[in-house]
Amino acid sequence: MIKETTIQSLLYVIVFAPLIGAIINGVFPRVLSRRAVSVIGVGLPTISFVATVLALVGFLGLRSADPTYTAVSASLFSWIVSGPISVDFALWLDPLSIVMTLVVTGIGSLIHLYSVGYMHDDPSYARYFSHLNLFLFSMLLLVLGRSLLLLFVGWEGVGLCSYLLIGFWFDDMDKAIAGKKAFIVNRIGDFGFLIAMFFLIFALGGSLDIPSLRAMVADPTSIFHSNTAMVTAVTLLLFLGATGKSAQIPLYIWLPDAMAGPTPVSALIHAATMVTAGVYMIARLNFLYVLSPVSMAVVATVGALTAIFAASIGLVQNDIKKVLAYSTVSQLGYMVLAVGVGAFGAGIFHLMTHAFFKACLFLGAGSVIHAMAGEQDIQKMGGLRKKMPITHITFLISTMAIAGVPLLSGFFSKDEILFSALALQHSSGTVAPWLNKLWFGLAIGAALMTAIYMFRLYFLTFSGELRSPDAHPHESPASMTIPLIVLAIGAALAGYLGLPIPGKNLLHNWLAPVFADGASAINSTGSHTLEYALMGVSTVVALAGIGLAWALYRGPWQHVPAKLQESLAGLYKTLVNKYYVDEAYNAVVVKPLIGGSKLLHRWVDAGLIDGIAVNGPAKALAYVGRTARRLATGDVQTYAAIFAIGIVLLVLFVM
Repeated sequence: MIKETTIQSLLYVIVFAPLIGAIINGVFPRVLSRRAVSVIGVGLPTISFVATVLALVGFLGLRSADPTYTAVSASLFSWIVSGPISVDFALWLDPLSIVMTLVVTGIGSLIHLYSVGYMHDDPSYARYFSHLNLFLFSMLLLVLGRSLLLLFVGWEGVGLCSYLLIGFWFDDMDKAIAGKKAFIVNRIGDFGFLIAMFFLIFALGGSLDIPSLRAMVADPTSIFHSNTAMVTAVTLLLFLGATGKSAQIPLYIWLPDAMAGPTPVSALIHAATMVTAGVYMIARLNFLYVLSPVSMAVVATVGALTAIFAASIGLVQNDIKKVLAYSTVSQLGYMVLAVGVGAFGAGIFHLMTHAFFKACLFLGAGSVIHAMAGEQDIQKMGGLRKKMPITHITFLISTMAIAGVPLLSGFFSKDEILFSALALQHSSGTVAPWLNKLWFGLAIGAALMTAIYMFRLYFLTFSGELRSPDAHPHESPASMTIPLIVLAIGAALAGYLGLPIPGKNLLHNWLAPVFADGASAINSTGSHTLEYALMGVSTVVALAGIGLAWALYRGPWQHVPAKLQESLAGLYKTLVNKYYVDEAYNAVVVKPLIGGSKLLHRWVDAGLIDGIAVNGPAKALAYVGRTARRLATGDVQTYAAIFAIGIVLLVLFVM
């Protein structure tokens, strides 16, 4: 049996292996060959994944010997000691962080492997893998950090890496601006996270250790139970951070623009890493969120609105990556809805299944773009089913999974969220029951739209005839198709870890110790009969959406989209332009800030500060110098006269 000390050592390997890869490829790009860069860039994340599997095996062994065993902690050094504040650089492995680490390292390693073929001809090959490895390190630090402060370091790290990777081709101004946009928008949410940590430091007397926070919350005499206003403020501020990282209304605007980066980067950001950070953080702090029914209702409402809002935009997008981007925003809305209603396990379940099918979809899109010589407009595609058989079948499986086709992974995880939205109630009784119906209605509407826009994407890309006669598509190399096959298998089978059978839900049983405190504050008004009935409803919705997409884009109604576009021109234009949200931000926030900055620069910086504190003294000294210089005439008689006048004045002053 693997000992606890061995698991602690494995934790360091898991976290620091990608960092070593980032340093080597980043420091020695000109020394290493492309093969060496590939081996290091892919090999070290793979080592991290293998170490995670070994840590899981060891954890299972310890848990079988002692069923009450819940976590392994490894402290590397004392990081911050200042007065009452004490923070260790400590890692924390429990059932939740194991699931997240398996997703991050497993899918992350496949994306790294895919990148070998996709980025092979890029002149900045080593820089790309260095940034990608650093991204993985930051996400692992976020997931495995024992304290909120260490989690926040990883949180900021993925924000920095998103800027580096989205703007990877920075010589293209549009791509550079997209990277900057992601960085700035996330800083808004991160400000809320920082303020929340300051509140917690005050409440805890200097500790941000998550297990200590959980123990303190469990004490009914603690400040968290006597000061509900503070808990609500803290959880809402933390959620502000989550709206940035997990792309929820109103801070979702950076994610569609993240498509400017290389396609494997889009897959890594959208599937396994950065965008899941906010969902993970809320799930990790479930014991804190359940103390504020108001915060949970806000979280659920924002999630449901985001799900249907982004899905409606996805209906009319023609860029293959933009469709998938808005799909990600919508699916993240489902996850946030789940944790908002108290179904923390369902949120993590959908996070896991989504990681498989969305990574497969993005990498499949990358395979299509690679085959189409950079073309991303689905209106110029078609007929790729025969040209790219592996890409086609893996893309179809993942499309069916995200649409909620029965027996595939998305069907199980999405159905659980729909059931939870309708049936779960906070034990305080302060949340109005009609809100559950609203959340369910928005979620089922988003599910219908998901099936429509995803199969619209599939039919326009792979069915019919090729609409670009100059294109010569071909199947991608093995380094790209092997990850697609593995991910498609996950998209098909991952849902069976969470079967809706009492006592047989493996994932929920595994995560139960982590969510025990949160679950105790949530009541279910539903039954398994209701859940099974809703599975039937979601199946009908999914099949109806697929059937409608087929009729509109492959069947007898192919003339209808053009007519709808003409007759509903206003609505269509609004959806194509994403409800003009970016334009509104530009008018209300960006331009006033730029104008105000210019005004402040002119009057405060240049006029007041430079004029008085910097340029003013310099000009005064220059004036004194010019005046004094006139006295230095070189005439001895003039000097004698001045000397005599000075003596007279001195005598008069003394007298």
